[in-house]
Amino acid sequence: MKKEAIESRCGIICSECNYKEKVNCAGCINIVKPFWGDFCPIKQCCEAKEHDNCGFCTNFPCDLLNEFSYDKEQGDDGKRIETCKYWCSLK
Repeated sequence: MKKEAIESRCGIICSECNYKEKVNCAGCINIVKPFWGDFCPIKQCCEAKEHDNCGFCTNFPCDLLNEFSYDKEQGDDGKRIETCKYWCSLK
Protein backbone atom coordinates (compact mmCIF):
# COMPACT_ATOMS: atom_id res chain seq x y z
CA MET A 1 0.00 0.00 0.00
CA LYS A 2 1.35 3.38 -0.96
CA LYS A 3 1.75 6.12 1.61
CA GLU A 4 -0.50 9.15 1.45
CA ALA A 5 2.33 11.58 2.26
CA ILE A 6 5.28 12.20 -0.02
CA GLU A 7 8.36 10.59 1.54
CA SER A 8 11.02 11.15 -1.11
CA ARG A 9 11.81 13.06 -4.29
CA CYS A 10 12.13 9.97 -6.50
CA GLY A 11 9.22 7.91 -5.17
CA ILE A 12 11.08 5.58 -2.84
CA ILE A 13 8.94 4.86 0.19
CA CYS A 14 11.41 5.71 2.95
CA SER A 15 9.36 4.08 5.68
CA GLU A 16 9.96 0.73 3.95
CA CYS A 17 13.72 1.23 3.60
CA ASN A 18 15.92 -1.31 5.38
CA TYR A 19 18.60 1.32 6.01
CA LYS A 20 16.40 4.07 7.50
CA GLU A 21 16.82 3.07 11.14
CA LYS A 22 20.30 1.56 10.76
CA VAL A 23 21.81 4.88 9.66
CA ASN A 24 19.27 7.19 11.32
CA CYS A 25 18.10 8.57 7.97
CA ALA A 26 15.26 11.10 7.99
CA GLY A 27 14.60 10.75 4.27
CA CYS A 28 15.79 12.95 1.44
CA ILE A 29 13.03 15.50 1.95
CA ASN A 30 14.38 16.20 5.44
CA ILE A 31 18.15 16.03 4.88
CA VAL A 32 20.74 17.98 2.90
CA LYS A 33 22.65 15.01 1.52
CA PRO A 34 21.84 11.30 1.42
CA PHE A 35 23.50 8.91 3.87
CA TRP A 36 24.93 6.88 0.99
CA GLY A 37 26.92 9.63 -0.72
CA ASP A 38 27.70 13.28 -1.14
CA PHE A 39 24.66 14.08 -3.26
CA CYS A 40 21.78 12.53 -5.15
CA PRO A 41 21.25 13.83 -8.69
CA ILE A 42 17.51 13.14 -8.52
CA LYS A 43 17.10 15.03 -5.24
CA GLN A 44 19.20 17.91 -6.58
CA CYS A 45 17.21 18.16 -9.83
CA CYS A 46 13.81 17.88 -8.16
CA GLU A 47 14.59 20.49 -5.53
CA ALA A 48 16.14 22.86 -8.08
CA LYS A 49 12.82 22.75 -9.94
CA GLU A 50 10.98 23.22 -6.62
CA HIS A 51 8.92 20.04 -6.99
CA ASP A 52 7.71 17.91 -4.09
CA ASN A 53 8.65 14.83 -6.12
CA CYS A 54 9.67 13.92 -9.65
CA GLY A 55 6.08 13.22 -10.67
CA PHE A 56 5.37 16.95 -10.87
CA CYS A 57 8.07 17.51 -13.50
CA THR A 58 7.07 18.14 -17.11
CA ASN A 59 9.84 15.71 -18.10
CA PHE A 60 8.53 12.85 -15.92
CA PRO A 61 9.77 10.19 -15.99
CA CYS A 62 13.11 11.45 -17.22
CA ASP A 63 16.08 9.34 -18.29
CA LEU A 64 17.76 9.83 -14.90
CA LEU A 65 14.74 8.60 -12.93
CA ASN A 66 14.30 5.67 -15.31
CA GLU A 67 17.98 4.79 -14.89
CA PHE A 68 17.65 4.79 -11.09
CA SER A 69 14.34 2.95 -11.13
CA TYR A 70 15.48 0.15 -13.43
CA ASP A 71 19.07 -0.19 -12.17
CA LYS A 72 19.94 -3.90 -11.90
CA GLU A 73 21.40 -3.57 -8.38
CA GLN A 74 19.51 -0.70 -6.73
CA GLY A 75 16.38 -0.36 -8.87
CA ASP A 76 12.83 -1.37 -8.08
CA ASP A 77 11.46 -2.18 -11.56
CA GLY A 78 9.56 1.09 -11.80
CA LYS A 79 7.87 1.03 -8.39
CA ARG A 80 9.17 4.50 -7.51
CA ILE A 81 7.81 5.92 -10.76
CA GLU A 82 4.37 4.50 -9.98
CA THR A 83 4.61 5.92 -6.45
CA CYS A 84 5.36 9.41 -7.82
CA LYS A 85 2.31 9.13 -10.09
CA TYR A 86 0.20 8.11 -7.12
CA TRP A 87 1.45 10.94 -4.89
CA CYS A 88 0.72 13.43 -7.68
CA SER A 89 -2.83 12.11 -8.00
CA LEU A 90 -3.45 13.04 -4.36
CA LYS A 91 -2.83 16.76 -4.94
